[in-house]
Amino acid sequence: MIFSETRIPGCFLIKPEPRRDDRGFFARTYCPDEFAAAGIVFAPVQTNLSRNDKAFTLRGMHFQDPPHAEAKLVQVARGAIHDVVVDLRPASPAFRQWIGAELSADNLHQLHIPEGCAHGFLTLQAGTDVLYGMGRKYVPGHARGYRYDDPAFAIEWPRPPAVIAPADEAWPAFGA
Repeated sequence: MIFSETRIPGCFLIKPEPRRDDRGFFARTYCPDEFAAAGIVFAPVQTNLSRNDKAFTLRGMHFQDPPHAEAKLVQVARGAIHDVVVDLRPASPAFRQWIGAELSADNLHQLHIPEGCAHGFLTLQAGTDVLYGMGRKYVPGHARGYRYDDPAFAIEWPRPPAVIAPADEAWPAFGA
């Protein structure tokens, strides 16, 4: 795997290195030793699958409050997404900054998202399946979010969402 740290400290774009043959390919997508060698301490305790039937479905911007803040490893099994991470850590040099990356079943790219960051995505194709490895279990009382269109972050989405859950539209603005 090739690990490239983004401008958000601890947030890595990870490119698996598939081994191809006449059957298709095999690619390692997680190995604790390889992650540790890249400076990432991550041990998934839960995995989630998000099925998105329509193109331009937006989910986000989600996170959990401490002490249940969660790191994530996000990858796409089918389709494609524009994946976004916002740094919410006040002590971080990237506080309130965001990064975006296209993750797809074709490019195999993944994002490791550190604790203290919000996460969201916009599907780019109908029938997109997103897999998440979670560093902590979901704790409903600590689930939080901010609006995907919050001017405090000024996220540049590739296009407006066509589908968004009422709960995601109801998230407050940062600092509200």
